[in-house]
This record gives sequence, C-alpha cells and structure tokens, in this order.
Amino acid sequence: MTDRIRVIGAGLAGCEAAWQIAKAGVPVDLYEMKPKKFSPAHHYAGLAELVCSNSLKAERLDSAAGLLKQEMRLFGSLTMESADQTRVPAGGALAVNRTEFSDYITQKIRSHPLISFHEEEVETLDFKDGITIVATGPLTSDALASSIAKLVQVDRLSFFDAAAPIVSDESINHEIVYAASRYDRGDPNDYLNCPMNKEEYERFYDALIHAESAPLKEMDRRDFKVYEGCMPVEVMAKRGPDTLRYGPLKPVGLRDPRTGHRPWAVVQLRKENREGTMYNLVGFQTNLKWGEQKRVFSLIPGLEQAEFYRYGVMHRNTFLNSPKLLDCYFRLKESPNLYFAGQMTGVEGYIESASSGIYAGYNAVRQLKGLPLLELPCETMLGALSHYISDETVVDFQPLGANMGILAPLPERVHGKKLRYQKLAERGLQAMKDTLAAVQKEETR
Repeated sequence: MTDRIRVIGAGLAGCEAAWQIAKAGVPVDLYEMKPKKFSPAHHYAGLAELVCSNSLKAERLDSAAGLLKQEMRLFGSLTMESADQTRVPAGGALAVNRTEFSDYITQKIRSHPLISFHEEEVETLDFKDGITIVATGPLTSDALASSIAKLVQVDRLSFFDAAAPIVSDESINHEIVYAASRYDRGDPNDYLNCPMNKEEYERFYDALIHAESAPLKEMDRRDFKVYEGCMPVEVMAKRGPDTLRYGPLKPVGLRDPRTGHRPWAVVQLRKENREGTMYNLVGFQTNLKWGEQKRVFSLIPGLEQAEFYRYGVMHRNTFLNSPKLLDCYFRLKESPNLYFAGQMTGVEGYIESASSGIYAGYNAVRQLKGLPLLELPCETMLGALSHYISDETVVDFQPLGANMGILAPLPERVHGKKLRYQKLAERGLQAMKDTLAAVQKEETR
C-alpha cells in the first residue's frame, strides 16, 4: 500500500476529498482533465465549477440543505469556506459568485503542498496499488465510464434517467390510500394504493397529457433515447386513454376497502426506505416541469396534500447502482481500495456531492492509517445519505438529494412540518458534533 491517495476528478466532490486527505497530512494526487479536455457542460478552466445554478440552497438549519451545510462545516469543508468568502445576496439561500467561488477553491487546491495536481484525463481504473477515489461526476468521459462499467459488470452507465417523484408518508391521506398487494400476495405493507374511479381517472388523464414538459438541454437532445423500462408516464399516456390502466395503473388484483370493488385505476406507492417515511409513485418516471407535477399528481386521490421530497427528473446521467455496489463509506464492496464520490454515487446536488467527497476522503485517510472507518449515524444528513445510497432494500435505485425524509424518524410524533424539521435538524447537528468529538477524543488518547 502506497502512502499516497489518488483522487480522480476536481469538481466539488474531488476537491473536497483531496482537501480532507491533505488536511490529515497525507499526500494526494489529484487528476483533472480540464483545461485540456472539457465535458459538454463545462466551460470554465477553474476547479469545482458550478455548471447550473449558483445557489447552494437554503441556509436555515431547519432545512435539509441547511443541516447538511452545517455538518460539512464541522468537517472543515472547503466548499463552505469558499462559499462564505464569495457569497452574493440571495434571500434565505446561500448563493455565490461562481467564478470567484471556483477561483478560491482552485487557488487553495493548487497551492497546498501535499496536493500534486495532474492536468490529464484518466481513462482506466487499472491501478496496481493504493487507494483511489473516483469523483468524475454525471458526465464522466466515455473512456473512464467504460472502464467503470467493466469493473462493476454493467453494460451501460450513461443513459437518460427518468426518475419518479417521492412523497412523504405523513402527507398521504391514509383514509383514502390503503395498504395491499395484488391478489393478497406477499406482504400487504409493501405497497400503498391510491384508488381512482372513472371520473377521477379521466380528470387526471386529461391533466397529464396536456401538462407542460421540461425542455431538454442541447446535449441531452443530441443523445436522446428513452428506454421502454423507464418511459415517462406522460409519454406513455399519450399512446391512448387506457394505456396506463393496462400498465402502471392497472387495478387488477386490488379491491378498494371503502367500496369492496375493484377501482377503475390504481396508483401504487412503494416504500423508498426501510423506515417507510418516503414513498415513490410506481411507474411515474416523468419529464414534466416541477410545478406541473405538483398540480397534476395532486389530482391522485390521497395525494391532494402530498409533500414532494423529490420531483421526477429526466436527464443524461452516469451513476452506479450504489445499493448493490457500495457500502455506507462510499467504498466499492468488491474492491475496498476504491471509493466513489459525487453524483456518480446517486447523491444529487452541489452540496450533496461535496459532502460525499468529504466523507470518502475522511475515511480513505483512516483506511490508509489502519484505523476503523467512521460510520455516521442516520440522524445526521450525511449519514442518512450514505445509508440511502448503500441500502440494499432500495428498489429501482435513483439519485436523491438531501431531504428530511431520509433521516431516522423522531422517537415521538411531532405535529407540524416546521416544528418537526426543526427538531430533526437540531438532533442531527448534535449527533454529528457528538460523533466527531468522540473520534477526536479517541485519536488523542
């Protein structure tokens, strides 16, 4: 085992990983193909380029993004340091001047004496020794994506990802929605069912086929290909009014306990996590605009007041089937010297990607030093994200950003979303402080 750690990719996740490693006194080799080669989405030569929005989401602690940012600060996050130095007015959000933000991180990384920066594209993972962290993002180059696909034995990593919305269990009307499996096979609690009569279905169907879709980016239109298994629900619906009733909304094998009869159509909800705090709409992969999703899907009986933890999205993406491949440390189960970080792991968003780089870098150092890896509690946002992407019970894994639904539930029921979020955030931040304090105490013995 070499005494250096290798990091591939100098976006947010890669820079955070390299920063954590160097801060711990360990030499790191950081590889980045820019400026010699750019992906279709990147244009600036600096590191940690923000390619979409310049916002890092809400600042308030009682939000998922606010909690995660506070946890990152406890680790000494370079992203948060740069954001605090380059922020611009944005109301309750933390937004930055993206050029100054990138320049700040670039200067810090390139000037650190323990970080050796390599301007070159890495095309293969055929390394003979050492610990490697791959943080090359959702637009990983074709050569490296092929090498990763070969390593994890999947045929394709880059494709159009059509993901279904996720709603909170507490916002579902359980007086209408009922638990049952088709023909009473299996565990009746595996699915929740939203029954529709003919009138309700026709109203929903009409709204769905006339709803406005989100425009595809130029690079997405160029490579556009929809796979039958993840057909957007609005595209499927336009094939005919009964297509959904014979597809994802088929009512066969289900009876509405309120009437004793089979509904005209049924929207099924499936657990998104083992705790049952989140449910995804089965078969509802979509490319509708988010406001349209809220309007149309709230017409489904039982989802009138649904709280959406994630809206459906459709875009070109490169990500691993992480629950099958990665452990909760973001490490490849079959190859413990190889970590992944960033959106490739299925965490979605700027700060989520950066935080995964922090965690991967932190544990890569502990592994190199022969120390037990740090497993974060599910009460923390970063811990909950790491357990979500490694939860083998997650079916049809899709990328997910920080949200309160993935946190371990509170021991008591708290009425009111604002108060519940506040208590979850206070508990999570304290759990992270306690965890890191215990590690520090152990290391100083």
